[in-house]
Amino acid sequence: MNWLDALILGIVQGLAEYLPISSSGHLEIFRTILHLDLNGADALQFNVVLHVATVLSTIVVLWREFVPLCTSFFTFRRDENTAYVWKILLSCIPVGIVGVCFKETVEGFFGVSADGGSNLMIVGVCLCVTAALLSLAYFTRTRGELAQRGNIRPAHAFDSRGKQGRGGRDITWLDAFIIGVGQAVAVLPGLSRSGTTIATGILLGDDRRKVAQFSFFMVIIPILGEAVLDLVKFLSADASTQPAVGVGAMIIGFLASFIVGCIACKWMIELVKRGKLVWFAVYCVLAGVTCILWECL
Repeated sequence: MNWLDALILGIVQGLAEYLPISSSGHLEIFRTILHLDLNGADALQFNVVLHVATVLSTIVVLWREFVPLCTSFFTFRRDENTAYVWKILLSCIPVGIVGVCFKETVEGFFGVSADGGSNLMIVGVCLCVTAALLSLAYFTRTRGELAQRGNIRPAHAFDSRGKQGRGGRDITWLDAFIIGVGQAVAVLPGLSRSGTTIATGILLGDDRRKVAQFSFFMVIIPILGEAVLDLVKFLSADASTQPAVGVGAMIIGFLASFIVGCIACKWMIELVKRGKLVWFAVYCVLAGVTCILWECL
């Protein structure tokens, strides 16, 4: 992988992590287009680097909401911010189980498949599933909410501590766990993590603004945890073993993903507030069918 490949994949990750179109699925698509022959472990490792960049962009964009949560949790306050962090931790349990028990299986869905081909068929099917989830959330709840309002309220800052809002309720403990199950299933390339978790929260009746913030925050712990494990693995590896992706390419991909991620995060927040996610369902169907036809032809 050269620096241009890394730059392209970093830009793709930065956009697709927040937009409900599946970053892992689009990384697979562009790896196929760019003819990058990475095995599952190497592809997943590079994915983790790019995901860490977008996690950091989440913290930067939502800094005013992130700091009070950390302050309350690490000073052992018994307030709503601490409860909110515990809900995030609860939501991470399903994906943690998948990561520990099915890591090799998950790696098999990334990079070059066992028979030397790509995984675009899986990506295509999962993109269509993402489209179905987004459409279901829109037609069962979001459209009705927008119709009741008559217009869209002005954008304003997130408030994780707010109570019942016009767009839905607060995220309950059970909701947090169910949304976490959605995140665990979304490890499949093509099944959008943000799309799955946000759509799940909306279907449960949660406020769209709050579930979007929760979706962005809940990915921080598993991604950083995976990054730490990869770092330990890298430091303990044989020094004679050359990584498939060079350090320079890693840095370029990281920076591109971080910068584009900051822009996409702000954009996605506004889109969720206005209930515009259904248009991404149309895109996911088109992209999914294209991937399926690519594999069949």
